[in-house]
Amino acid sequence: MPEKNRKIPKFLSIFAAIPVLLALFPPLAALAANSLTVYYQPPASWTAVNIHYAPTGGSWTTAPGVAMTAGGCAGWFKKEIDLGSAAGARLTFNNGSGTWDNNAGNDYPVGTGVVSIAGGTVGSAVPCGTTNTASIYYRTSWAATHLHWAPAGGAWTTAPGVAMNEPACAGWALKTVSLGSASALQATFNNGSGTWDNNSGNNYRVGAGVTTVSGGVVTGNAPSPCTTSSPSPSPSVSAGPTPTPPTTTTPPTTGEMLGGDPRKDSIYFVLTARFYDGDSANNRGGNQHVKSGNAANGDPMFRGDFKGLVDKLDYIKALGFSALWITPVVLNRSDYDYHGYHGWDFYEVDPRLESDGASYQDLIDSAHAKGLKIYQDVVFNHSSRWGAKGLFVPTVYGVRDSQWSWYYSEKVAGKEYDPLEDSAYNGDLWSSTAPAGNTCPNYGTPTGGKSAEGYTVYNCQWPSPTAKMFPADKFHQCWIGNWEGEDARSCWLHEDLADFNTENATVQDYLLGAYKKYIDMGVDGFRVDTAVHIPRVTWNRKFLPALQAHLTAKYGAAKAADFYIFGEVAAFVNDKWNRGSVNHSAQFYTWKERKEYSADDVKAALEQFDYENNQGTGNQPTSTNAFLSGNTYHAPDHSRFSGMNIIDMRMHMNFGDASNAFSNGKDSDDSVNDATYNTVYVDSHDYGPNKSSVRYAGGTDAWAENMSLMWTFRGIPTLYYGSEIEFKAGQKIDCGPTCPLETTGRAYYGSHLAGTVTASDFGTVASASGTVATTLSQPLVKHLQRLNRIRRAVPALQMGQYSTEGVSGGMAYKRRYTAGGVDSFALITVSGGATFSGIPNGTYVDAVTGDTRTVSNGSLTISLNQKGNLRVYVLSQPGNPAPGKVGTDTAYLK
Repeated sequence: MPEKNRKIPKFLSIFAAIPVLLALFPPLAALAANSLTVYYQPPASWTAVNIHYAPTGGSWTTAPGVAMTAGGCAGWFKKEIDLGSAAGARLTFNNGSGTWDNNAGNDYPVGTGVVSIAGGTVGSAVPCGTTNTASIYYRTSWAATHLHWAPAGGAWTTAPGVAMNEPACAGWALKTVSLGSASALQATFNNGSGTWDNNSGNNYRVGAGVTTVSGGVVTGNAPSPCTTSSPSPSPSVSAGPTPTPPTTTTPPTTGEMLGGDPRKDSIYFVLTARFYDGDSANNRGGNQHVKSGNAANGDPMFRGDFKGLVDKLDYIKALGFSALWITPVVLNRSDYDYHGYHGWDFYEVDPRLESDGASYQDLIDSAHAKGLKIYQDVVFNHSSRWGAKGLFVPTVYGVRDSQWSWYYSEKVAGKEYDPLEDSAYNGDLWSSTAPAGNTCPNYGTPTGGKSAEGYTVYNCQWPSPTAKMFPADKFHQCWIGNWEGEDARSCWLHEDLADFNTENATVQDYLLGAYKKYIDMGVDGFRVDTAVHIPRVTWNRKFLPALQAHLTAKYGAAKAADFYIFGEVAAFVNDKWNRGSVNHSAQFYTWKERKEYSADDVKAALEQFDYENNQGTGNQPTSTNAFLSGNTYHAPDHSRFSGMNIIDMRMHMNFGDASNAFSNGKDSDDSVNDATYNTVYVDSHDYGPNKSSVRYAGGTDAWAENMSLMWTFRGIPTLYYGSEIEFKAGQKIDCGPTCPLETTGRAYYGSHLAGTVTASDFGTVASASGTVATTLSQPLVKHLQRLNRIRRAVPALQMGQYSTEGVSGGMAYKRRYTAGGVDSFALITVSGGATFSGIPNGTYVDAVTGDTRTVSNGSLTISLNQKGNLRVYVLSQPGNPAPGKVGTDTAYLK
């Protein structure tokens, strides 16, 4: 559960070290001025349309802008714009009579080429059925192929480009793209992992229609190579230098997630602003910089950034992680907002995280190029205390007198909040006189109270749920009184977290519109903050289906299912059900509804709460999806799955020691739809085990044991940044601005990452120098790297069901995964010995030691007595051989 300031939370171009070929072979875009052709479909009531625009880096036209003309088909208007040297523009539209479409206050940021805008959706094709497209067949033996391209007069896609994923015959990849008004394009191809074919630095020139590219030969107006026989794959095209796309200051808004079963991954969790500082120019301390003590340490709260993450992706990969969970990226607004959970503009990325060449899109693309997924932390439950731009922003009382002039910015007409200012402007928030329509009682009169500084406090000076400063249809109007009651889902958590009325359609549309944009950027999943504070029925009827529909439209149903959503259903107790309240228990959120409720979302939430609470803990759905049937894997039944997985709060709370977490985790698994998808961690940016307020301090041996369990038991292992070296163990996790961040569990980690590191594979360091090399040499790091390599080598450890039937020992279990030609069966014991009875006969090979055992009587006994050590005996079968010993011995795995 959030408390005040409880969470805290541009891409170095992958071409930086590549010869700049475009200086010798200029892209088509460089041969002509940047032009923009805009098609706009206005509301049916508009009879005229003006476009009001500003080229990137330039000035806006004089309102109301310039007239658009009928666009060649019914309902559309058109305007061609010469952008000069600008790489894009921001657009708004109006009917010339005071009615505007400015994309809910966000404008429409676009690049060059053709843009079509209808109903708030931005496309890149000429409307009305125009078919100016290029279908490109590329001959390849790569497992995945991407097309990186630019239309004549337009901008390059963001590397590595778009996946060539349309149906084609063996040996060929196909992608059809819209050229808009262009007559040709430039193309390069790559495998998404750094191997490129750019025609020896010349790029490929492709026209409209069907084109084949094979062995460096371009054939235009070609027949499809897949209409007759299927050619065999050609040898891999040799990789040449990658082309450098034109620089653009308009952030790209499209990308593609990697896909694949999320259980194959392990997750590294970072507070972006506290991880690594790649660009000091975007560092900001805020108005609490001195008071917090951060100034004395030279440690601004916003210090780490996306550039820092891109710089250190190889560190994360070298640890063995293949997924990165980052704190919220949306534009925040509060006095102490580095963590990301005080969202202000949900449609914009916070500029304190971005740099030139290291935008959020750049981070996503760069991570994907290295095979790393990006899981974005998202907040549906609340905004900042100042509301949410584009939805509602309250006007508070303020006065620039001798006491408060330090806090309230002098008003500047037309000026907006800019977090990159050293003292972020807030003149847009306050008024010394009651605004029109004010509903806050006694506006501006003294309350009789004093601030911490001894200053006079006024009514309506600070937003709160009970001061009638927010409209009830968009924000809730109460404080939580019972954390296991219905009000925990419909009231404010804290004074600086304005609680959305998520049962309101306008609020739902606002949030969904924002998060669909990040899906379109190609993120791989969402970690859902404070999920328990929204009724399950609202998730099940509104948010989850809408997200899934958008994903399905983008990727198709099969790949859409790979998008990993895991919710924080915070239950800080040690029992199976949260103080007997099913509505507030983590496993409850993994299930669909089992009855119909009122069509009205507010009524439905109350009906669901009462119905499920009356059912009680003894009448909740159960599942065998996590469990083997004897030694047999069975196809899981996900027909009742809600679409939301969960953070394993039961194990988290009981990780005082690994065996306790293991016992409690097993006890809850039958009430989770599929516990093999649980996110499992020891501690986080909120709490340590047993709701401890400090980072886990059980010692290195205990950490090694915890990791050995997490990396081999069911669920997806997750590590909070720095835990690989026991960073800030025993330090208070969060104290808000009352103490320096350096003394907390959210301290800056960058000093441990100085230097260079290159990962040759997951869990393998190719080279490292400087301080980061010392970090990577630590015993716990070596333990973690090897665990990641072992887990990646044994499918049963990733996706398998488990059983303790016929198993004697402490933390001992068997796991199996059988699907798609894979049959992986493993016997695991952590820290102590175990005997496995009734198992299949055959040859078993330990992935830790390489020891080989032949079982002929259905029994295998393992001797082990070392905390943190591990045995993983894998059954070697025809077509599914055991991997043998994985990696080399470490201090704990030997």
